[in-house]
Amino acid sequence: MVLSGASGSGNYRVLAGRIAALGYDVALFDSNTLIPSRNAAAVSAAVKEAIAKARPLPNALPGKIGVVGFSQGGGMALGFAAQWSDEVAVVAAWYPATDTFKDPPAFAGRLQVPVVMFAGTADEYKFCCMIGRARELAAAAKAANKPFDLSVYPGVRHGFSNTGSEYNGPATDDALAKTAAALKQYLGR
Repeated sequence: MVLSGASGSGNYRVLAGRIAALGYDVALFDSNTLIPSRNAAAVSAAVKEAIAKARPLPNALPGKIGVVGFSQGGGMALGFAAQWSDEVAVVAAWYPATDTFKDPPAFAGRLQVPVVMFAGTADEYKFCCMIGRARELAAAAKAANKPFDLSVYPGVRHGFSNTGSEYNGPATDDALAKTAAALKQYLGR
């Protein structure tokens, strides 16, 4: 399952296609549609409903799924899907929104799913996805002995996988390779 950033699913179709080319069924969701309100319980329920919608894809295998989220969708994946070990095998969060995680140790304590996260050091987009907070989350996860791997890209800005001025091919290719490795490790494909 792929959760888009706030710019909508259009910017993530190419990357969702690249993930599908790895041999996975991919359901791409516009994360804006999963925010019925700013109420955490409502967003959590909407993400759970999206998982339920992704399960009956024609080639979907039974069992746990992988969740790949970008920006706003990455924050949703970290905040919700990474707690649901009964349904989710792994989370890959690309330049995720982390500004809502005010207590990194509490965040780490809730982690139940392995996480791979990708962040640029020059990401200052709306101050939602700052590298400092990404590092705090990774350090808290490490201190709690949780499987959390942060890849940092020096000088790379927000939305580095999207076409346009912020696109960074090497960072995108590296993050995709690490996403593919995590999906393979935890989903067995």
